[in-house]
Amino acid sequence: MASPSQHRHSSSLPGSQPGPGPGAQPGPGPGARPGPRPGPRPGSLLADTEMTKQRFTELISIAAALKQDKLAGTERAGLTGRTIALLFEKNSTRTRCAFEVAAYDQGGHVTFLGPSGSHVGHEESIPDTARVLGGMYDAIAYRGFDQSVVEQIAEHAGVPVWNALSDQWHPTQMLADLMTMVEHHQGPIEDIAVCYVGDGRNNVARSLLVTGAVAGMDVRIAAPSGLQPPDEVQAAAVDAAKDSRARVLVTDDAAEAVRGAHFVYTDVWLSMGEPDDRWASRIRELTPYRVTSELMAQTGRPDAKFMHCLPSIHNRDTAVGARLFEQFGIDGAEVTEEVFESRHSIVFDQSANKMHSIKGLLVATLAG
Repeated sequence: MASPSQHRHSSSLPGSQPGPGPGAQPGPGPGARPGPRPGPRPGSLLADTEMTKQRFTELISIAAALKQDKLAGTERAGLTGRTIALLFEKNSTRTRCAFEVAAYDQGGHVTFLGPSGSHVGHEESIPDTARVLGGMYDAIAYRGFDQSVVEQIAEHAGVPVWNALSDQWHPTQMLADLMTMVEHHQGPIEDIAVCYVGDGRNNVARSLLVTGAVAGMDVRIAAPSGLQPPDEVQAAAVDAAKDSRARVLVTDDAAEAVRGAHFVYTDVWLSMGEPDDRWASRIRELTPYRVTSELMAQTGRPDAKFMHCLPSIHNRDTAVGARLFEQFGIDGAEVTEEVFESRHSIVFDQSANKMHSIKGLLVATLAG
């Protein structure tokens, strides 16, 4: 994984330079000869460590306006003639649908290349694929494994590249999460206290810790010592907090961490790509961090909200949930059915805002 300092210098978001659509900052074009590496283009979003509070605020504001327009039936297309490649090496429901609907709503077009639908990484190198796609499309969204892959794509494509999930970071999820928290909180973003409980090493926990720190929030991670965010991620959050005056806490005490939290957040205990034989150890380590009604009550806030990026194992209605019950006697995993279906749960607001927030990113980068 690249260090936080490397991420900071890798790209900037829209606003600092003109949008890179066709005619403004064209890619190499079909059939162009390979030239010097263009480097990440303005508008690229590769990791949360690149973001600033101002950019978060701008993107969420654009997304909120677009959401209002869509609900009112007054949305106007701003991406007519724009094309986006979705290069996904991992399966997806929400993120793929969010990119596709967002582009279509704005008059753009997408091509989806799934885990078995391209030559990338097998018969063709990452840099070559990036240059091929960069010569045909105005932007690329990549979802896959190691962070180095999306960084290679951004280095060679010559068009904006967005990280739709890597093993290390999930920045587009954070746009939806911040938008959702702002909608459900009365007061400034700096007053929000959010606590993530569970596997603190995964991409969502890492992104939330850094994003919360950048935004000036009170952000906490509760995880066993062996599953806490890597030192360099914690250091990036602490560094960001110096400028934003955020409050950052990483602890193994779930009860302490959730006290006073407005939002309690969790994710699956086993991430995509991890072997199934780790379930036994994860259940043993993370059961004390399961989101239950008792844990929600420990926030001390009757109106505390529950968040999850989905998919979730909250009952036995999935193949994985049924297997976990059969093997380990646990009904659901990271969150109970009671909490997931309760009035505290805003998980489907999150999933809906995935589309609106990604639309904000597309428009901010490519419109005009």
